[in-house]
Amino acid sequence: MSKDHFLEIRGLKKYFDADRPSLRFASREMRHVHAVDGVDLSLQHSEVIALVGESGCGKSTLALLLMGLEESTAGTISFEGRDITHLKEHERKGLRRKIQMVFQDPYESLNPTQNIEEIINEPLLVHGIGKNKQDRDQRVKKALEDSGLKPADVYLQRFPHELSGGQRQRVVIAAALVLEPEILLADEPVSMLDVSIRAEIINLLAELRITRKIAVIFITHDLGSVGFFADRVAVMYLGRIVEIGTMLEVLEKPQHPYTKALLSVIPVPNPRLRRERIILQGETPNPIDVPTGCRFHPRCPVAMWTCKASDPPFTTLSKTHQAACLLLVK
Repeated sequence: MSKDHFLEIRGLKKYFDADRPSLRFASREMRHVHAVDGVDLSLQHSEVIALVGESGCGKSTLALLLMGLEESTAGTISFEGRDITHLKEHERKGLRRKIQMVFQDPYESLNPTQNIEEIINEPLLVHGIGKNKQDRDQRVKKALEDSGLKPADVYLQRFPHELSGGQRQRVVIAAALVLEPEILLADEPVSMLDVSIRAEIINLLAELRITRKIAVIFITHDLGSVGFFADRVAVMYLGRIVEIGTMLEVLEKPQHPYTKALLSVIPVPNPRLRRERIILQGETPNPIDVPTGCRFHPRCPVAMWTCKASDPPFTTLSKTHQAACLLLVK
């Protein structure tokens, strides 16, 4: 493990049983949904990685594996040099102080029967943090104000239904920040919000990355929303990361046809800078019956016969195939 990488994922897989127990037959092999299928990824201190892909590609499942909310089928997850792939519950509890998650829907992730003070104070009580009530109150107020809810006293006695969508998402972020984590897993944190509010939440995460030195894995299906925010971009398709690079590399010189298709539909204000849209044909293949060879070949506009037989890294593709793929961005 590199000294610069305090989170490292190697060969991570998560398969779900596709058949109900009552329908299993001894003569038929058990089928599996390949939700995450061999992911390699590393994260440095205070780094922001945008994990991008269509719905159903495995992004959220990967985040749940990192949180320990799902048990991996194979592979390893290392944090600060320690294997955390299969921890016991009491060991996992201590780890969650350092790795926190912001879920997609603030309407579902907040308890409607608790006020804001109780919601943010609860993680402190669960983990036994704070010398006394006064200390915990100060931590709660700081987390709220760092999340953009100022002054904190105005919000403490309110309930979730009394807040706007953007304010609720800030409360969710505050509940994660109160434990002072080192990694924040943000699972589509702006998809439920109005466009006018999305930029505020993204700016907030960018600011927290600097002020609190938090590393962020930002899960999204919209490459355009993280253009100025992320250090690196990992593009995921059907359980695998198909391309990864710096934000500048991916935006200006994408290599994989799937990445190019995602970039081609990003709205741009200047009509002269618009790319020709690449509309992918067909639906994402069934994750139970994964295509042979390259997983993208059934929808790829430049697929060759070799794509059905082998699935090499993009950098090892033939020059003819690379040249054909590059035509997509011209």
